Amino acid sequence: MTDAQHISALEAVLAYEVAGPAHLCFNIEAAHVPTQRILSEALEITPAVPVHRFTDPATGNRLVRFDAQAGPLRMHYQARVALRPPPPAGDLPEVPVSALPDEVLRHLMPSRYCESDLMARGARQLFGQLPPGIARVRAIVDWIHDTIEYLPGSSDSTTTAQQVFVQRAGVCRDFAHLGITFCRALNIPARLVVGYVLFDEPPQDFHAIFEAWLGGCWVLFDPSGMAPVERLVRVGTGSDAKDVAFATWFGPVQMRGKNLRVRESGRPAPPALALAASASA
Repeated sequence: MTDAQHISALEAVLAYEVAGPAHLCFNIEAAHVPTQRILSEALEITPAVPVHRFTDPATGNRLVRFDAQAGPLRMHYQARVALRPPPPAGDLPEVPVSALPDEVLRHLMPSRYCESDLMARGARQLFGQLPPGIARVRAIVDWIHDTIEYLPGSSDSTTTAQQVFVQRAGVCRDFAHLGITFCRALNIPARLVVGYVLFDEPPQDFHAIFEAWLGGCWVLFDPSGMAPVERLVRVGTGSDAKDVAFATWFGPVQMRGKNLRVRESGRPAPPALALAASASA
């Protein structure tokens, strides 16, 4: 890290009601990646339970899983993370499919939320005549930002990129899915990235952006324009939302509250979180 390193302090409080024996899996801890270094972190689960930690070999995401019995459940994660922003992206070219690394090739494929095969014609009509390279991806990002309305409540956990394209509304996850879908339809590998970042509107939450493989490296883009991509503390990376859910459970579980707080070096601190998570909307 250099003297100009940027440090983010994170805190997440998640509250659940478990109605019977259940198994839960969480992806809320900052990732171990070259662009960030975890200075400190702590995870508290109430009531205390034995946990199993592992790193998903396919995504590199850090996961925590455990059994829970009936009753209230509370997750409390805190971390300080130093970020090493990547250098500004230059005039990067698209990489021919034949030259893609083996581990990147799968990010050309259609996936659960990114139906690039079904949207190939639309992608070619909108962007196929543009010169290939990073400028074409930026044109995709600008089109999404200018055309799709950011509208909380307009989508849910099952909404796909094709549906967002039709309804012309969504949230950050939907914006990212659409960017990924357009890129893949044009033979540009792309994947979803989620994490913590400070933004003013709407209320603090996990944030989703995407990255495209250009010039032999992954480059971040945020079609929502809600926060600088270099300030995102990465938590999860995957083909789409199915790979990066912050919580997955098997059994009778209901979420009762979610409260996130991000404080960035050089910016005023937001209010401290309450001991109990606020009621979810």
